[in-house]
Amino acid sequence: MDIDGKLALVTGGSRGIGLAVSKELAARGASVWIAARERGPLSLAHEQIEAVRRSEQQRVGTLTLDVTDAAQVASVLSDFTAEAGTPDLLINCAGVAHPGRFEELDLKVFRWMMDVNYFGTVHVTKALVPGMIARGSGHIVNISSIAGFLGVYGYSAYGASKFAVTGLSDVLRAEMKHLGIGVSLVFPPDTDTEQLAYESEFKPPVTKVLSASTRAFSPERVARAIVDGVVRRRYIITPGFESSFYFRAQNLLGRLAYPVMDLVVARAWKSAH
Repeated sequence: MDIDGKLALVTGGSRGIGLAVSKELAARGASVWIAARERGPLSLAHEQIEAVRRSEQQRVGTLTLDVTDAAQVASVLSDFTAEAGTPDLLINCAGVAHPGRFEELDLKVFRWMMDVNYFGTVHVTKALVPGMIARGSGHIVNISSIAGFLGVYGYSAYGASKFAVTGLSDVLRAEMKHLGIGVSLVFPPDTDTEQLAYESEFKPPVTKVLSASTRAFSPERVARAIVDGVVRRRYIITPGFESSFYFRAQNLLGRLAYPVMDLVVARAWKSAH
C-alpha cells in the first residue's frame, strides 16, 4: 500500500503510539486526522504532525471523540467523511491499560477495558467500513498486544479486551478480503509512553519483575514497524524480537509458549517474593 497521498484516521492519535504513527504517516506523505477525547493534547499533536508533513497540500485535522460512545462516534465520523471523505487507512490506536491481580481488580476496570479497547475499536470500524465497502478499498489496522494472544501475569482485564480485538480482527480479515479491504493486527511490546508510566503504579510485584527483564521500545520504532507492515500489506505485525518470538511460539509451535511463560513467571515470582 502506497502511503503517499492517502487519507488516514488515527484514534488515540494525540499521545503515545497513536501520535507516533500519525507523524510517521505524515512524514510519508499522508493526510492525517487524529481523534481523541481531550482538545489540549489534540492541539499539541496537531502542531507536531504538521511540522513533519512533506508538503502543505497534506491536510491535518483533529476530531474530539470518545470512542466508547457509539452515538457520538457515528455522528462525528459522519460529519468527518462528509467533509474529508472515507479514509483510506483507519488505525485504531485508542486504548487503556490497568494491571492488577484478578481477585483484586474491581469489575469496573474489566468493563472500562472492554469499553475502550474492544468496543471503541468496534464503534469506529463500524462507522467507516460501509464507506470502504462502497468504494471497494481501504485498510484497517487494529492495535492488540502481546497480552492479546498470550496470558500475561497481572493483565486479566486488559488481556481479555485485547484478545477480543484479536478475535475481531481475524474475522474482519476473512470478511473484508474479497471486498478489497485489507486488515492488519499489531502486537506491540512494552512501549515507552505515558500509558506505560501509568501502568507501573498498579503492577503487581511479579509483573514488575517481568517488565524489568525487557526494554521498552520507543513509540517511533513501533510506529515505523506498523507503517512498514501496512505498506507490505501484512496481516500480523510484531514489532521487536519479544513480540515476534512469543507469537511464533504460540501460533507455530502450539503449546510451547505456555511452558516458556510459566518458567519466566516462576522466576519473576521467586524474585518478587
